[in-house]
Amino acid sequence: MSDKDEFMGYDRGGDVKGDDPLGLRRRSRGKKRAPGFTAEPDFQFEYKDPQQLKHFITERGKIMPRRITGLSAKQQRALTLAVKRARNIALLPYTAVK
Repeated sequence: MSDKDEFMGYDRGGDVKGDDPLGLRRRSRGKKRAPGFTAEPDFQFEYKDPQQLKHFITERGKIMPRRITGLSAKQQRALTLAVKRARNIALLPYTAVK
């Protein structure tokens, strides 16, 4: 290890778990959980029910991603389709209300 590495704070040997002098590790954001009503086996998103769909839309009007909602890929595709249909018939806004 050179003097420059020591100066920059790099440690090339025996890192202690949890020791991250440069702050390069990602922080965990907690465990993602799907809403309880989506766990039912016969659950389907209804585009006619905007109150149900509002749980999955940000305040700006965007559809939340899977990594945040905790839905499966199949459920996320059904959600996207339902939201787009609801927007098309004006049950949900395309953008945030200003």
